[in-house]
Amino acid sequence: MKNIYYCLFLMFAFTQLHAQKDFQGMAVYESKTQAPKIEGMRGGNRDITPEMQKSIEERMKKMLEKTFILNFDKSASVYKEEEKLETPGQQGGGMRVMFNSFMGGGGTFYKDVKTKSYTVDKEFMGKEFLVTDSLPKLNWKLEPETKQIGGYTCYRATAVKEASKTDFRNFRPKNKDDKKPEEKKDDPKKTSGETKTNFEDNFEMPKEIIVTAWYSPEIPVNQGPENYWGLPGLILEVNDGRTTILCSKIVLNAKEKATIKASTKGKVVSQKEYDETVMKKMEEFREMNRGGSSGPAIMRGR
Repeated sequence: MKNIYYCLFLMFAFTQLHAQKDFQGMAVYESKTQAPKIEGMRGGNRDITPEMQKSIEERMKKMLEKTFILNFDKSASVYKEEEKLETPGQQGGGMRVMFNSFMGGGGTFYKDVKTKSYTVDKEFMGKEFLVTDSLPKLNWKLEPETKQIGGYTCYRATAVKEASKTDFRNFRPKNKDDKKPEEKKDDPKKTSGETKTNFEDNFEMPKEIIVTAWYSPEIPVNQGPENYWGLPGLILEVNDGRTTILCSKIVLNAKEKATIKASTKGKVVSQKEYDETVMKKMEEFREMNRGGSSGPAIMRGR
């Protein structure tokens, strides 16, 4: 009799181990970012009519509403934007590619929580990069507050992270009251009727961002959307003040397994090397703005 119980125990343990090894899940996330006001981006460009302004704002709003799919197992995940069919006759494909590059989109984001590394393929200015680096370590503060997301009990966690200078979603409107005294003085150009305002006059990049996440221990994986990880459960919602990423659907242990592996296309660079490339191009945009063009080139459809 003891041998029978022992065999049953071994079978149960093997089944559980095998189930954990084959465990896989899929989560759908809806990402929304608050679009900056065009008034602050266009500066003194009087060629932009109210109708054009409304059209640009609507276009930006749609571009900033994205759907992502996260396929994950116990140790790794792949996070990628859901492909959507183009509307017949729709234009601006090149603009959307550049917009995604600046707004943190595009590419396949692979995370390996065992090696604490990530790999993401990005296309920027017609060139393909394979960014490979260590996962950012966030000092999460676990809090007792809970709420329900899709039937799962989620707990609140907060952290402070360094703002990426190459992710335009991190730009915040400047507080006009915080301007230096010399910046508040009348500009001779303004008094003469010649008004030119650069994008950075109205927006700034913060050094740090407060992140609020909601995770569920009911799905015991150390994963989440984008580069978020490090909590005792799947992150179902995250907010950084301007961008909210919310899980809308979860499927666990589906019959068809997804392929979870890193991309291999593109020039291999570190995050620092990629950021330097993007920052250089951003500086070129600033020089173009100083030369008489108002607002980022991306907003002018270049």
